[in-house]
Amino acid sequence: MSPNSAGSLTCSMMVDKPLRILFIEDDTIERMKINRVLSKLDEDYDVTEVTDGEEALTYLRSARLLPDLIIMDLNMPRVNGIDFLQMLKSDDRMKYLPCVVLTTSSNPKDLQQCYELGIAGYLVKPLKYESYITTIEKLLAYWSLNRLVTRL
Repeated sequence: MSPNSAGSLTCSMMVDKPLRILFIEDDTIERMKINRVLSKLDEDYDVTEVTDGEEALTYLRSARLLPDLIIMDLNMPRVNGIDFLQMLKSDDRMKYLPCVVLTTSSNPKDLQQCYELGIAGYLVKPLKYESYITTIEKLLAYWSLNRLVTRL
């Protein structure tokens, strides 16, 4: 999609470009784990890592290009995942960014609250590393084919 007459919309459908991912995770081991998975995949990904919702909002508000996908934990210091989603979804520039929750929480209340806030997916972190690899591969394969129409 090219800009409309007002020049306000664009679509990042150039699938040959690396998928831009914002990864919000406070746990160092989890960040290392996803980076290990990404390094083994054939695709290139442009990953920005932040450790909590506050840092993510600061990054997003100053970013010239928004990410194609946000992968985020729920349980984080300072600004947790639910509070982050509430702030993100109330911002006109960022409210349509697809957010996938990758968490240890299988609490139905968390799941419902996240979907009510407009997430694109909710994945419980698998305990087995092999299952984690498969989950991340499938998640990224899907989002590598689907790109967001964003406001400039």
